[in-house]
Amino acid sequence: MQVSSYLKLSVAVALATIALKTGAWWLTGSVGLLSDALESLVNLAGASFALAMVTLAAQPPDDEHHYGHHKAEYFSSGFEGVLILVASLAILWAAVDRWLNPQPLEQVGIGLALSLVATVLNGTLAWAMLKKAREKRSMALEADARHLFTDVWTSIGVVAGLIAVQATGWLWLDPLIAAAVALNILREAVSLVRRSADGLMDRALEPEVMERIQATLKEFEHGTIRFDHLSTRRAGQRRFVDLHMHMPSSWSLGRAATLRGSVEQALMSAVPGLRATIELLPMDVEAHFDDPRDLL
Repeated sequence: MQVSSYLKLSVAVALATIALKTGAWWLTGSVGLLSDALESLVNLAGASFALAMVTLAAQPPDDEHHYGHHKAEYFSSGFEGVLILVASLAILWAAVDRWLNPQPLEQVGIGLALSLVATVLNGTLAWAMLKKAREKRSMALEADARHLFTDVWTSIGVVAGLIAVQATGWLWLDPLIAAAVALNILREAVSLVRRSADGLMDRALEPEVMERIQATLKEFEHGTIRFDHLSTRRAGQRRFVDLHMHMPSSWSLGRAATLRGSVEQALMSAVPGLRATIELLPMDVEAHFDDPRDLL
């Protein structure tokens, strides 16, 4: 199943959970369940936008985007983070109002049953999506999966809280639970926005991936071959590495190009999805970066 197919399924599940949770809130009047329903509404908007961005990211390079459209996925993650932030503020507002004006809950049993059904749907989908996101290195799919997991834990907390309200008669527990839900998803919003910003600013590859790259290069290094000026970045599902390969100046261009091809192939085998750019230089020539004139 493709990444876009999971996001389409996420949209369908979001519609179903909105219906279930809205019904649970309407039956019980619980602001905790209302907060849960609002988060599912954010799930729908986030999944829809993620689907659009994944579709854009899959487009091949064109005349105006020579490196492709892979970074579009980071916009999806950032957008979903902002949506979660807005939802958390709306939930806090509702919680404060209910705290000041407590109301008794009704038909709690049916409401909890509807919420639990929605939670099972979200949990099953979130687990499958996160597994696929790690396999495909999709930031958009991972963001949507993590948001769904947040929704799952939110729902569990709301259900446990409502059971406590029924057991104790303490109506103030309902808005307190809603406020805790809001703070929890606010934390998730900050995390998503930060990771999106990291991606847009060309964050380096993960340490474990860098170790694989370094280990691969060491297999080719000897007295006449060395590598330097290694730099990496991530762009959605794609990974990039740029480096210099130094060799004896007496080598023919054909011999140098053959070795470069072997290095590139080894790097791509070690790190799936990697694109390597290797500049050939004589052993006694150094490239210079960070010239003060470049900063003007």
